[in-house]
Amino acid sequence: MNPADLFYLDTSALLPYYREEPASTRIQELLISLKPPVIISDLTKVEFAAALARWVRMKELSEQQADFIDNTFAKDITSGLFLKKPIIKRHYMQAEKWLTGRKTALRTLDALHLACCWDLGAELITCDRVLYQSSETLGVKNQFIQPVI
Repeated sequence: MNPADLFYLDTSALLPYYREEPASTRIQELLISLKPPVIISDLTKVEFAAALARWVRMKELSEQQADFIDNTFAKDITSGLFLKKPIIKRHYMQAEKWLTGRKTALRTLDALHLACCWDLGAELITCDRVLYQSSETLGVKNQFIQPVI
């Protein structure tokens, strides 16, 4: 696979694909336009599960809705829409390097997303403005999907 064809979806851009949010239409259109697979990481899967759990706790989703979304996401991984990559030692080392450089407002988990994306030579797709600005500062190719309000 040519690195120019690799796209990494962080959790902020993945969640609107499965639940109606202001960025949902733009994310759906983008994913339809991309050649699969789109890269996600193990971290994305954990954050996805945490979001579903939070939505159920906050009564934004029922257990049945959360199960449906979770099963659909698992099927999308199995079908090849998404390719899950592990977070490995060099990603932690790169994230730490960027964080200790203190040139961005990166948060820990976003630094790991960005390090995985950077290591793969993929283009970051995000709805998170801070992650987008940090990727710009650090020279990681990106697309910021601004929610339509």
